[in-house]
Amino acid sequence: MKTLADLLQSVERGRFPEADGGLTIVPQPSARDLGVIAFTAHTVVFADVPPGWIRDRLPPGDLSAPLCPPFLRALSERTGRRAAGTDLLSLAMPLPGPSPVPVEEVTGSDHPRVARARRHRDAVRVWTTEDGGALLAVGRGVAGRWEVAVEVEPAHRGRGLGRLLAGAARRLVPEPVWAQVAPGNAASVRAFLAAGYVPVGAEALFPAP
Repeated sequence: MKTLADLLQSVERGRFPEADGGLTIVPQPSARDLGVIAFTAHTVVFADVPPGWIRDRLPPGDLSAPLCPPFLRALSERTGRRAAGTDLLSLAMPLPGPSPVPVEEVTGSDHPRVARARRHRDAVRVWTTEDGGALLAVGRGVAGRWEVAVEVEPAHRGRGLGRLLAGAARRLVPEPVWAQVAPGNAASVRAFLAAGYVPVGAEALFPAP
């Protein structure tokens, strides 16, 4: 059986699950990581739940069902976890050269965005802009993939800092970088798209309590 890490690494190499309307069920890569990823016409569920239980609740051919409330609610009740929302999942390849905006790596930050990153990711590293108006955090998240988060303070928005920091992550991490963005956060979606991130699917995670 393939692991979630195998599947994600294949996507990083441009090989996606077959768009066959199918469903792939794999074990959780860790106690922390549980969720659903919808690629084009193919869904991956990573949960330590009997596969038969999952298939009984996902009608064949219903491509939207895995990320719709009835299934997410059932999975929540089964696992005792609460879905954190559904995000646009995008991916970018690493780039050579320096960061497009000057940044300084910091340690010990108590910023809420950093605290959140540390709850959901390992090996978190944090950089801030010279004026402290924005920060970039990267760490190993779901199945060990590199994930990026960007935060721009209100007074510093509208200057393209989000786009520049999203691009900086591609130069600070020597591996493919994944971004999870709430679809309703249009400004953040635009920033990541402008920085070269490519949408690959949608994801709902169930964080550990």
